[in-house]
Amino acid sequence: MLDSARFVLVLMSCCLCAGAAFAQSEPKKDDFQVEVIKNLAYRSGPGLDAYERERCLLDLYLPKPRKDCPVIVWFHGGGMKGGAKADAAALAKRFASAGIIVATGEYRLYPKAKYPDFIDDAAACTAWVMKHISDYGGDPKSTFIAGHSAGGYLTGILGMDPKYLRKYGIDTARLAGMIPVSGQAFTHYVIREQHGVADPNLSTVCDDAAPCYHVRKDSPPILIIMGDHDWPCRAEENRYFLAMLRLAGHPDADFKQFAGRDHGSIIGRIAEPNDPVFETMLEFVHKRQAK
Repeated sequence: MLDSARFVLVLMSCCLCAGAAFAQSEPKKDDFQVEVIKNLAYRSGPGLDAYERERCLLDLYLPKPRKDCPVIVWFHGGGMKGGAKADAAALAKRFASAGIIVATGEYRLYPKAKYPDFIDDAAACTAWVMKHISDYGGDPKSTFIAGHSAGGYLTGILGMDPKYLRKYGIDTARLAGMIPVSGQAFTHYVIREQHGVADPNLSTVCDDAAPCYHVRKDSPPILIIMGDHDWPCRAEENRYFLAMLRLAGHPDADFKQFAGRDHGSIIGRIAEPNDPVFETMLEFVHKRQAK
């Protein structure tokens, strides 16, 4: 009887040791070191002008170690008139520390660039990542597009209107998902301004430049994120977007609104421990990445 008890204790000890060794061999969330590669050009060739060479760049935030990692292509906000890829550095590092590659892309800005230049830049950036990310340990089949404010608009229009990515040989069906954060679902006010719409900040236009205009049930999985203290009408605009997606029969469209978060803090607190916005985005990516 004593020998049997000793055998059970030894067996349990071995199992515990093996489990501990396995846990130590697999990096957990926030256990990854982060490598940053800056200023990779996603456009090239002799025909580029100086402004394209200045703005058409991306930074890669890479977890270490890495193999076949999911990828987020992130577009900064700034009303299509400002912003830079460095604005998302803290966000990108947080996701990379959780084992996700992040490519933060810049794009040309209004008024030096006009519609649809900034959308075309976002498409070129996404296509570059999908064609090259395997060289950096990423899985192109697990590529997500995401962004905040103007970047959320770019995310929505790229995922909904297939012509932009098609120009670069990418079918939107290859995207694993998209996460527009506090983005515009109707035509962006800068485009309304460019088109001479009276008082573009108050007008509502839903034309070919609007994600809502191109709603289709076979667009990529989508998670729409908002704060409950965002700008006036932004939540209603995005709830309408969700309603249209569901009316079209989209099988994987969701909307999450977070208490106590405004237009800036919806992403400004992502680097904080246990941030619910980060956790929600991370869960969305993990559930939809290629298996």
